[in-house]
Amino acid sequence: TRPMPPLRPLEDWNDALNRLAEEIALATRSHFLAELDRDRGASLRRAASQGAGDVTFGIDVPAERAARAWFQREAATRPLSLLTEDTGWCHLGPDPTGSEQAVELPGFDHGGPRIALDPIDGTRNLMTDLRSAWVVVSACGPGAGEPRLADVTFGLLGELPDSRAAVRRTLQASRGAGCELIVQDLASSDQLSRTPLRVDADDRCDHGYFPFFRYAPDLRPAIAEIEAAFFARLERDEGADVRHCFDDQYICSAGQLALLALGTYRFVTDLRPIVAAAAGRSTVPSKPYDVAGAILCAREAGCIVEHPSGAELDFPLDVSTPVAMASYANGATARRLRPHLQAVLPG
Repeated sequence: TRPMPPLRPLEDWNDALNRLAEEIALATRSHFLAELDRDRGASLRRAASQGAGDVTFGIDVPAERAARAWFQREAATRPLSLLTEDTGWCHLGPDPTGSEQAVELPGFDHGGPRIALDPIDGTRNLMTDLRSAWVVVSACGPGAGEPRLADVTFGLLGELPDSRAAVRRTLQASRGAGCELIVQDLASSDQLSRTPLRVDADDRCDHGYFPFFRYAPDLRPAIAEIEAAFFARLERDEGADVRHCFDDQYICSAGQLALLALGTYRFVTDLRPIVAAAAGRSTVPSKPYDVAGAILCAREAGCIVEHPSGAELDFPLDVSTPVAMASYANGATARRLRPHLQAVLPG
């Protein structure tokens, strides 16, 4: 039998996680550009299967294939657990009989990391060549059970740009160590810059983007009413010029948090689970694997990301828990806007 390799700290996985994001990005872009040339992307938009967490479309297939290949390769040498929207949690590790293949493990208690992955968050934007999607990696250290948001210690957002882009951005963060912005040339993959990412201290409540995410038609009227009441309060109590409070319906929760960390958004909130529950109906919400790593990146850049009520955000990393969020550009913005959001929430 082959002895098990010594276990290494989560930091030793950072390079492997960057390779994971890079391999997904390369596989996705190659397929994406080829299909745009072949049939204007019609095949990218066809449903391929129903996964554990969401529908898999044609554009998702090469990304999931790259993720599976990475998982098998890494698990052949060291144990890990991986969550994807396609399969849920899977646990693999080296074969104790000495083969070069990874074998299934009984659960989380193997001493390796627990990693949640969304190979493409923002599928619908990218498959129509509208705007970027993102690879979302949320990594937790070893543990005996399913991790929660508080266990995430490394987050990575790897951009999957549209066909017109010349560069690709990556945000990555380790808990307590800040967030970095890495820019690469798409043609050569050369790194053009690598800089710390830190938000400003401005608490303005106008002249910026303040989206209430409401793309779903069935919840749109109710969320629009809450949005209108919120901006009425800002105009009355904060002197906001609401003619300059702009909207943006970016169908990508990780992308919304990336734009917040990059300073494009001043505030964004996703109230779908709250509004749907108040109306007694179901909805298609953000899921933990969409946002956990993105939340860490945004927080390490200085943003405030919390439950819309102001409570601490907490959820298991799974494929089903609905996630409602309110996200602010910085602490000063949160202190100014939070009371107005809380005042207009249903119930």
